[in-house]
Amino acid sequence: QVQLVESGGGLVQAGGSLRVSCAASGSIFSINTMGWYRQAPGKQRELVAFITSGGNTVYVDSVKGRFTISRDNAKNTVYLQMNSLKPEDTAVYSCYAWVVVAATRIEGTYWGQGTQVTVSS
Repeated sequence: QVQLVESGGGLVQAGGSLRVSCAASGSIFSINTMGWYRQAPGKQRELVAFITSGGNTVYVDSVKGRFTISRDNAKNTVYLQMNSLKPEDTAVYSCYAWVVVAATRIEGTYWGQGTQVTVSS
């Protein structure tokens, strides 16, 4: 019913920048919060940032001032601009969205497949 497709991960040197995107498609009535988690090998999954439908944003302390989350509601897309990347930012980044499905008007949480971000020192 609803799919989230991510793009934009890759390999970058420390201090560099990357932008990851996540586009939602399918039977969508509306989308509330959208955000990003990340999981590094051997570590717990961590909420990186989220943005509400009204544009309010929240970030984990470790990325404040370096990462910026934004969304394009017309495109049902959320972005994560990552600047001043550090090796400790290396992880699989997964997007999520709280989507109200058009056919049922029921809200559910949907996930992207994950995209690898690797920061070399």
